[in-house]
Amino acid sequence: MKPKVGIISAGALGTALAQSISKNNDNILLWGRNPELINEINNEHTNSKYYPNFQLNENITGIDDLEKLYDCNVIILAIPSSVIREMMEKLAKIISPDCAIITTIKGIELSSHKTMSHIINEYVDNETYVLSGPNIAKEIMNNFPAATSIAGKGDYRLIESVFDKSNMKVDYNDDIIGTEFCGIIKNIIAISQGILEGMDINYNAKLAFFTKSFLEAKDIIEKLGGKRDTVDQYCGFGDIITASLFPVSRNHTLGVLAGQNIVIDEQATGVLFEGKNTSKVFKQICDEHDIHSPTVDFVYHTVIENKNPKIEFNRIWDEL
Repeated sequence: MKPKVGIISAGALGTALAQSISKNNDNILLWGRNPELINEINNEHTNSKYYPNFQLNENITGIDDLEKLYDCNVIILAIPSSVIREMMEKLAKIISPDCAIITTIKGIELSSHKTMSHIINEYVDNETYVLSGPNIAKEIMNNFPAATSIAGKGDYRLIESVFDKSNMKVDYNDDIIGTEFCGIIKNIIAISQGILEGMDINYNAKLAFFTKSFLEAKDIIEKLGGKRDTVDQYCGFGDIITASLFPVSRNHTLGVLAGQNIVIDEQATGVLFEGKNTSKVFKQICDEHDIHSPTVDFVYHTVIENKNPKIEFNRIWDEL
């Protein structure tokens, strides 16, 4: 019998994952807060807010009641990190102890410095997996070939059955810590590369900087309890490259603006850069663990302290 899968939320990535895995799973429940969107998914089989030109497979059912997830075998979390506790408090009262949880959330709790899997396991003892990689929602939705990493300590056969025959090639590992922190570090590296682009730094210097940043990522992951080799996987190198060198990352855009000495008033414009808070918190984490990272320092000084990017680049360049 094929597993019953619930996906929280009906945003860009959640909808794309639902479409991808619906080819091999009979019943996909896609949760969203907006009743109008849920009605559209069920009646029109579309999600016009994110994918106006796509038809969803008919075995995707939209729901706005979390209680309907009670008998799911697998839950996939595709929500912002800021609402993880609110969601887990509700899910802990609903889901079965045998339900596997997959988090796609690339973030860290600002106040506690805890990763998403750590927070999930504060509420439930369910097997928890981390999905992370160069996951571009629109490409997944287009049924393009895609690859990702999934980390966990449990029996992968249930998870494998969910992604079997989807357009996603999955690499499995047991390094939850390393996989999650790769998804955080890539934001820092993406910002740093954006800064260099904003400064119009030559390609040789940009890629030399990138090489050192990548090696730093291995050192950081190891000191935080992960495995160095994890950084070589889709969740590491693949995601870092995607966020750093291609125009698909808001963090890269934040870096470009900082490299041009442009400071965005987030409250006035409504444009939020989550990587800004991440860079501040990750600097604190490095300091707490006595980790020296020129890349982390470069981003922190330029984006958080608004120091002159050219002066900071010259200082960091001398360290490389």
